[in-house]
Amino acid sequence: MKVVSTASAPAAIGPYSQALDLGSMVFVSGQIPVDPATGLMADTIEAQARQSLANLKAILAEAGLTMKDVVKTVVFLADLNDFAAVNEVYAQAFEAPYPARSCVQVAGIPKGARVEIECIAVRQ
Repeated sequence: MKVVSTASAPAAIGPYSQALDLGSMVFVSGQIPVDPATGLMADTIEAQARQSLANLKAILAEAGLTMKDVVKTVVFLADLNDFAAVNEVYAQAFEAPYPARSCVQVAGIPKGARVEIECIAVRQ
């Protein structure tokens, strides 16, 4: 097992920019919508979803994987009323057949974000 992290992730993201590489499987910790280049978080739920997915894609690339290797995601939302907006962005990030997905509302997401996305990816 080894920890995977992106060199571009600012200290502000910390463990939220990491993954655990278990050989044939990679678990990517919840990706929060902080832009690694600026350390800032977008205002809208759509922009936050895009940034969380971009961070997810970056950490997968660091582990030698792509979004096509994702078999399961968990989307954490501060408000389930944001599900439709996040779902629209999510559908653009993955190709059919989409990975299995759970979506849950949680009391608090790190750094005051409205969305956090984690995944499990499998090497083919």
